[in-house]
Amino acid sequence: MICIKADIPEELNKINDELKAVYHSKDTVCFFILKTRELRNKFIEETKGMNKSEREKVYEIYNK
Repeated sequence: MICIKADIPEELNKINDELKAVYHSKDTVCFFILKTRELRNKFIEETKGMNKSEREKVYEIYNK
């Protein structure tokens, strides 16, 4: 396991982990917050292998 120390905003800590999809690149960690666990799981499956910009486009659709 690798841990990177960061100041995580309290509002992010309050969100149920089952609603968060977390992805990272070599210089960024992204938290995608979805409304339901089922939507989160669908988002994770649908965005497998996508880069950050592709994933962000899908996220916009999910948040409409």
